[in-house]
Amino acid sequence: MSTDETSLGATIRQWRDRLTPADAGLPAGRARRAAGLRREELAELAGVSVDYVVRLEQGRAITPSAQVVSALARALRLSAQERDHLYRLAGLGPPQDGMIRDDIPPGVQRVLTRLGETPVSVFTADWRLIWWNRSWAALLGDPSVTAPEDRSLVKSRFPVAGSSPGRTSVMRIVSENREASDRAIVADLRRASARYPGDARLAALIRRTLDGNARFAALWHDGAVGGHTEDRKTIRHPDVGDITFDCDVLSDTDTDLKIVIYTAAPGSEDAAKLSLALVAGVG
Repeated sequence: MSTDETSLGATIRQWRDRLTPADAGLPAGRARRAAGLRREELAELAGVSVDYVVRLEQGRAITPSAQVVSALARALRLSAQERDHLYRLAGLGPPQDGMIRDDIPPGVQRVLTRLGETPVSVFTADWRLIWWNRSWAALLGDPSVTAPEDRSLVKSRFPVAGSSPGRTSVMRIVSENREASDRAIVADLRRASARYPGDARLAALIRRTLDGNARFAALWHDGAVGGHTEDRKTIRHPDVGDITFDCDVLSDTDTDLKIVIYTAAPGSEDAAKLSLALVAGVG
């Protein structure tokens, strides 16, 4: 086998070709010349531009960041060994045990796919948004317009003066129990700090927010430890107005991934508004 066939770009292309739209939770759409994902579909799933995927596959971009490699590994549904191989091809060290995981296990991914049109997203142990479906984007806005490292609920909720706050679509949430929600996020982050004491990204996030946001510091020094489970939120959609949802947070105990699901009672006015929001598309 030639070196070209084992390069970063060729390997990404091979993995893209083997993944069907159904595997990735996408509709099959119009007739396809090949069974695999299109470049634009991989770009959408990974939250990068189509041009960047093209440059990677053509060998014109050979040093993607760890954030991009992590996003590609998730989008391509790579096994742990394949993910580590992708990191090495990019000249990066694979994630180590005891570090926050940015990949979604295949079993969890299958569960997410089966949720259909229910708005759902996935956050890591440090509350970084790493995955969302089209319904989530239609309801809350498309997170792909924000750099991966800035898709942080902590940065959005607790902005630091002089920096651009992360954008996770919380600007559309107009009503919730904000006090309880903020306390739950901080308590959950403290729990993560004990589970991942060697994770540099988590440590930097906590240090930056402690130094730059007085409210976060006050909540942190309360010392509470806990998880974020459920809430009720009203979201202001630009096309259909206010929609009230139950917001449930399911946690994967092995990875500390947080699956955030928005649901409305069947047959309710809010459920009808959600259907209209999905028809309107990504806002």
